[in-house]
Amino acid sequence: MTKTAIQSVLLVLAIMPTIVSTAHGAEPPDANWPQFRGPGVRGVSANPGLPDRWSASENVAWKADIPGQGWSSPIVWGSRVFLTTAVSPASPESPRKGLYLGGERPASASGYEWKVLCLDLDSGKMLWDRTVHQGNPPAAKHLKNSYASETPVTDGQRLYACFGNVGIFCLDLEGRQLWSRPLTPRATRAGWGTAASPTLHRDRLYLVNDNEEKSELLAIDAASGKEVWRVDRDEKSNWSTPFVWDSGLRTEIVTLGSGKVRSYDLDGKLLWWLKGMSSITIATPYADGGLLYISSGYVLDRNRPLYAIRPGATGDISLAAGQTSNAAIAWCNPTAAPYNPTTLLYDGRVYVLLDMGLLSAYNARTGAALYERKRLPEGRYFTASPWAYDGHIYCINEDGVTFVLQAGDEFTLMHTNKLADEETCLATPAIAGDRLLIRTASRLYCIRRSGGAREGGSR
Repeated sequence: MTKTAIQSVLLVLAIMPTIVSTAHGAEPPDANWPQFRGPGVRGVSANPGLPDRWSASENVAWKADIPGQGWSSPIVWGSRVFLTTAVSPASPESPRKGLYLGGERPASASGYEWKVLCLDLDSGKMLWDRTVHQGNPPAAKHLKNSYASETPVTDGQRLYACFGNVGIFCLDLEGRQLWSRPLTPRATRAGWGTAASPTLHRDRLYLVNDNEEKSELLAIDAASGKEVWRVDRDEKSNWSTPFVWDSGLRTEIVTLGSGKVRSYDLDGKLLWWLKGMSSITIATPYADGGLLYISSGYVLDRNRPLYAIRPGATGDISLAAGQTSNAAIAWCNPTAAPYNPTTLLYDGRVYVLLDMGLLSAYNARTGAALYERKRLPEGRYFTASPWAYDGHIYCINEDGVTFVLQAGDEFTLMHTNKLADEETCLATPAIAGDRLLIRTASRLYCIRRSGGAREGGSR
């Protein structure tokens, strides 16, 4: 048998389990949404059966009341939805919408319960509710933040929930706690609180904790909760989730920061870095088509860069004054990036949603502008990141109104979808199979095309 023939046989054997499982009606791969922005941290689904229209009643498979307050995104594994919340005996102050100064709130003296929740994907029924920590909040937060803003992550065996300044908690999918480790409370810029989610890769959990006192990147053994390594970071407060980038050349941990973007190998060794971000960094990195996309767009800065970076970089890859590319950086737009939302790459285009309701689109390979700063009508105040499927771009504002646009080189608004009045939405939605999950201040909505629910499901 030739070497080529042997490779062909091995390839067929490798894909046979996938073929067999699909033939027997198993869930497709995109049925799971295991982390913030889903597989690859992309916010994109290939499922053609997802809904493009909904309201408070239309295409709502179910809605469930969620106790407490939290802006973490829901995640999904199989038929289960997981999310976190922090419950106070007193009603929390409702966030004001938009961007503003003066939202800092000191730590409350009232006792909180930090919870991990599990709901049935078909019906919205609460399957279990676990309190993993009780006590007073250890640090201040912004009015628009919560004590449960970090999105959990799962590998289908264990669930990892992080509550900044409180701890990391590992549970099995039945809600039994396997391990926990405390996090030392540390002050954040202006008392705004924490929000960076943990990232899971193979047998390790990675957490960036950038603050005003002692910033670090932490690697934790996912099975035991024991520290594998810890790297100090010369950074102040940022809120960006780390990204594990398998470029084909190597696997590395990309971390954004106001001082520097840094990439480390899986043992914590620094590989490359660049300067030139804005003074606050929130967005999550992601990769597509061989390029890494990073952004940092604090609204009060003139410098709000969006970068596309080539794999294999080493050392300092910062751009010189006036440059928009170099050997490591494919392109940079120095004023394009949003503040809170992460950018979206879909079908060869990078979509940029600015917090004040302006949308831009750029060629993902070259950075060339397709259209810039087109206003979404009555669409001001966006915190959640956009998402895409079935040829459409979706942008949900803080009032729970979703703007549906045609993906393409031109700005084409198709229609808007509005949930109930007085809903507030700061969490990025999740997608599971043919369902869209939208978290508001008090509820979780499951959006699904009418007639699409499974037998025995609720609509």
